[in-house]
Amino acid sequence: MLRPMQDLFRPAEHPDLLVGLGAPDDAAVYRLDEARALIVTTDFFTPIVDDPYQYGAIAAANALSDVYAMGGRPLLALNIAALPPDLPPTMITQIMIGMAEKVREAGAVIAGGHTIQDKEPKVGLAVVGMASPDRLLTKGGARPGDRLILTKPLGTGCITTAAKSDQAKPDDLVEAAAWMMRLNRDAAEIAIEVGVRAATDITGFGLLGHATELAEASGVTLYLDAARIPLLPGAEQYAAAWIFPGGSAANRRAYEGGVRVAGDLPEHRLMLLFDAQTSGGLLIALPPDQREVFAAQMAARQAPWWEVGQIGAREDVPLVVHA
Repeated sequence: MLRPMQDLFRPAEHPDLLVGLGAPDDAAVYRLDEARALIVTTDFFTPIVDDPYQYGAIAAANALSDVYAMGGRPLLALNIAALPPDLPPTMITQIMIGMAEKVREAGAVIAGGHTIQDKEPKVGLAVVGMASPDRLLTKGGARPGDRLILTKPLGTGCITTAAKSDQAKPDDLVEAAAWMMRLNRDAAEIAIEVGVRAATDITGFGLLGHATELAEASGVTLYLDAARIPLLPGAEQYAAAWIFPGGSAANRRAYEGGVRVAGDLPEHRLMLLFDAQTSGGLLIALPPDQREVFAAQMAARQAPWWEVGQIGAREDVPLVVHA
């Protein structure tokens, strides 16, 4: 979508645009001076849960996540909303409160926004954050030997899709919503403190899609241990019934050519690794000498994390998945 603009905005003409239309990353980054850089991102989507408050909170957490994935601190946000004119005012209010309270939890402020009419609700945020230019988390900073850390379990795509056809257990949907509303703040702040240089958040392209982008940008191969990758309660059940959103199949078509599977991995388990996520966790390339410090600081904040693989020198494919 953005490729036609690349020739109009050449990197040499915008030296302070540290991350932009070049290699794909989670947000744009513009250097203000030697100590400060602005992070700018936007995201919005249609409802994936029925509860309007949760919908707003998930949409906000999802948009804020791109700032955290770049190693930044959210400063302010603008609401983006496309709403049907016949949507009950009480429902709109709950959506907006959900978004606002999640932004406040992040330590940022909603400073305005823009709303239009549409047949189907769509809400999200444009977010501005701040970071240090020399301490950014990008997809291009991973190195051989780094450990791969994931901070949320997978399965939101198949669970919310199951819910749309009344096939999801209520408790499974409640658990999935709780994870989607969870901010990635703790892991991002600790990653910066311990010297991490590479990370991305797991959203629409699924774990393997976003992992591929990190591997390509860094010129490495990621080795993932499928048995260690956490799954949400019920995710494997819905996956075994082949209940996936359309985006998961699109992810597989787009990225499976760069994935080598080592061992006997069931088809539904592999598909879960392509499952399109909403407000997923961070995938962090952690230097091995910082693992104990990272673990201690995450434990002090009671922040969840799983070591799911490691990084090696580039092979013939960007990703190797061990069953």
